[in-house]
Amino acid sequence: MIKLKLNKKAPNFKLPSTNGKFFELNKCKQKIVLYIYPKDDTPGCTLESKDFNKLNNIFKKKNTLVLGLSKDNIKSHLKFKKKYKLKFDLLSDERLSVIKKYGAWGKKSFLGKNYMGVIRSTFLINLNGKIQKIWSNVRVKDHAKEVLLELKK
Repeated sequence: MIKLKLNKKAPNFKLPSTNGKFFELNKCKQKIVLYIYPKDDTPGCTLESKDFNKLNNIFKKKNTLVLGLSKDNIKSHLKFKKKYKLKFDLLSDERLSVIKKYGAWGKKSFLGKNYMGVIRSTFLINLNGKIQKIWSNVRVKDHAKEVLLELKK
């Protein structure tokens, strides 16, 4: 598990996006909220995505691009995006390369069983491509608001 550091360059990546193109971090000229979540259309992930969606216009006004990322494929993402009318793109990391690079893959436990899985995490990346803030093991409730508050600082 790679531990990313604040004020250090965010690792570059290039992933397929629901906009039909590839998104490459280094080519983005905006601030970015990259939220990594376990699975499309599950209760926590749906709530988190809908919350970011509600605040998307405010993020946009602050020259900030919201991006969701999970290991689901583009077909799943497109269905999820359409179902909840998400106004931002979702990125697909089926090989887990970015999820692992960003330290969002690790040991989890549920009902007494331990397993490896996606650790819900969010990264605020500034205009210089540096990590401004990291949230790990995110609690979904009010998380999008918390990210917006950090952006306003």
